[in-house]
Amino acid sequence: GADILLIETCCDALNVKAALAGIQDIVRERLVTPPSPSQPGWAPSPSREWQNAGSIIQPLPDGTKLPVMISVSVGDKSGTTLTGQPLEAFYTSIRHYPIISFGLNCSLGAEELMPLVEDMDKWCRCSISCYPNAGLPNEMGGYDQGPEEMAAAVKVMADKGLLNIAGGCCGTTPEHIKAIAASLKESAPRPSAGQEGYGTCGPSLTVSGLEAVTIDTRKNNFTNIGERTNVAGSRKFARLISEGKYDEALDIAARQIEDGASVIDINMDDAMLDSAMEMERFVRYVSNDPSVSKAALMIDSSHWDTILAGLKNAQGKCIVNSISLKDGPDEFIRKARVIKSLGASMVVMAFDEEGQATTFDRKTEICSRAYRLLTEEAEISPEDIIFDVNILSIGTGIAEHSRYAIDFIDAVRWIKANLPGALTSGGVSNLSCAFRGNNAVREAMHSAFLYHAVKAGLDMAIVNPSMLQVYDE
Repeated sequence: GADILLIETCCDALNVKAALAGIQDIVRERLVTPPSPSQPGWAPSPSREWQNAGSIIQPLPDGTKLPVMISVSVGDKSGTTLTGQPLEAFYTSIRHYPIISFGLNCSLGAEELMPLVEDMDKWCRCSISCYPNAGLPNEMGGYDQGPEEMAAAVKVMADKGLLNIAGGCCGTTPEHIKAIAASLKESAPRPSAGQEGYGTCGPSLTVSGLEAVTIDTRKNNFTNIGERTNVAGSRKFARLISEGKYDEALDIAARQIEDGASVIDINMDDAMLDSAMEMERFVRYVSNDPSVSKAALMIDSSHWDTILAGLKNAQGKCIVNSISLKDGPDEFIRKARVIKSLGASMVVMAFDEEGQATTFDRKTEICSRAYRLLTEEAEISPEDIIFDVNILSIGTGIAEHSRYAIDFIDAVRWIKANLPGALTSGGVSNLSCAFRGNNAVREAMHSAFLYHAVKAGLDMAIVNPSMLQVYDE
């Protein structure tokens, strides 16, 4: 009979993502197609009154709504959780679900939480809640802040237009709640809540590790994705993984970040490795290394189980690399919905039932079809769609390959003009495979290519940032 579910005192975004995935499963099982009374485990369906509880509650893809509130507990005044994740990165990890509120509880007193709520107001696109402790605990673990004093502190927050939901946590009593309710009786709620809609991104894509990484399509700020944590692209990394030297493998990831990568591409696809097991293990190692876990992760694999292993072990909002139409639209939509439910964005390859797109016409045809399926049927936000229209090798001596780079750039330009909100990416090292061993030529090719591709609208690319040269040089 519950009308709203509250996931509270949260300190790990991965746990919350798991809870949200579970809630979606239950909604579909019990509310969309509820079991009959004759089936084992049957229970009366909850009240459906909340389905008309207000326009701020957005429907799940199946049309059913279940309001969910999320409240986080931080470890100190800096506003990070016990796992070391700042609030904005935490929110980024779970905003794929149409939550009706995000906020803080427990943690500290109202005065200490004020700066965090003020910051939250800048980026939180749903209602904001705050139910703090009755001040800080004394040396005996008790709370000395009385009802009137606490109510006055909460009122300061409300009068600044920062709150939609208020209350109390540790040390509070019915008298505290009564005083808070009385003090806020004339306070207006935060005005921005509900204006932008919930469960959607914006004009930019924000992903996260311990820190939020924003790829703003309006500002054309190019994002480097580190390529060296890929067993297929780095012999050293592959050797370290096969030998179980994960700490040394992490050093490679850390170096990529130092050299300018905001996202780390992780790929464990090798015939000699259990890719799902290695992905799970390495992502867990990443989570324990602050110098690496601050970056967002690109979970890169051609094996679906390996992708799931990565997503189920990363607390941030990841990017999946990749899905495509090669197995048909039904499987494409199914995978996209699962990726969305686990809180990730997705790279979509220009590949369909007929094979890989190599020409401009094929690239744009496939991307247009995929965009329609994802936005209209799978209900994926356009900003969570990243098209990779295949950077292929040039300079091979084969005449048919001579336009590959130009067709890629032209396709990127077409996507930015015709598929609103979608982003673009590609694996740059493929361009120069015909020149393996000649790094000077390869670096020059990559820099020249990226100079023109970024101008055409390329948002991100998988590169070795330490091997990029300045175009003018």
